[in-house]
Amino acid sequence: MSKLEQILVLDPPCDLRFKGPFTDVVTTNLKLKNPSDRRVCFKVKTTAPKRYCVRPNSGIIDVGATVTISVMLQPFDYDPNEKSKHKFMVQSIFATPDVAEMDAMWKDVKPHDLMDSKLRCVFDLPSENDQVIDVDLNSKATAPVQNSSKVADGPVLTTAKTVSASMNDSEMKKLTEECKRLQAEMDKLTGENRQLKDDGVRMRRAAQRSDHMTSNQTGSSMMQQTTAASLPSLLVVIAAIFIGFFIGKFIL
Repeated sequence: MSKLEQILVLDPPCDLRFKGPFTDVVTTNLKLKNPSDRRVCFKVKTTAPKRYCVRPNSGIIDVGATVTISVMLQPFDYDPNEKSKHKFMVQSIFATPDVAEMDAMWKDVKPHDLMDSKLRCVFDLPSENDQVIDVDLNSKATAPVQNSSKVADGPVLTTAKTVSASMNDSEMKKLTEECKRLQAEMDKLTGENRQLKDDGVRMRRAAQRSDHMTSNQTGSSMMQQTTAASLPSLLVVIAAIFIGFFIGKFIL
C-alpha cells in the first residue's frame, strides 16, 4: 500500500531559515494548517536535537485550525564555509475518535498511516548592505541629539522641544520644571523692572512739585519784601498830603 500524502499545509514548505549573527538564540516560526475535516496529530523531529528547542513539538490540530511552532536555534560559532546538514521532519496522523494517550497512539501507528514532510535548515548572515542600512538608521536616530546641541543657545522652550525626542520621561519632567522656574524668575524680574519705572515716575513728579512749591514760596517772600519796602514811602506821601492840607487851611 502506498504511503499517504501529507495532509498538513506547512509554512514555510521546504526550508527553515535562521538569520545570524548566531551569538544569541535565533527563533523562526513554522505554521501547520489542517485543511481536512478530521483532527490531525503532529510531531516535530530534528537531526540535531541538542541544537534546537521546539515548542510545541507535538499536539493535535483541530479541523481548519492552524498551529504555530517556534523553532529556537541555540547560540554557536558559525562557520560560513560549513554547509548546514540539519534537517527537520513533521510527522502527522489522523487522530482516532477516542484518542486518550498520544504516546501509545504514535507507538501503535502503522507505517502506511503515517504522513511526513522534511525541511532543511538554512543559515543566513546579514549582508554588507544590511549593515550599512543599520549604520545609516543609527546615525539618523542620533541626528536629533546632535542638532539639539547646536540650538543650545536659543530660547529655553525651543531647546526643550528639540531635545525631547531623545529624552525619557524623567528628564523631560526635570526640563519642564526648569523652564517653569526660569519663566517665574523672568516674570519676577519684569515686575521689579516695572515697579522701578513707576517709582522713578513718582520721584520725578515729587521733585517737580517740590520745585514748584519752592518757586511759589520765593515769589511770596519777594512780594512781602516789596510791600514792606514800599510802605514807608507811602506813609511819607500821606503825611505830606496831610501837612500840606493843614498848612493851606491855616494860611487861607
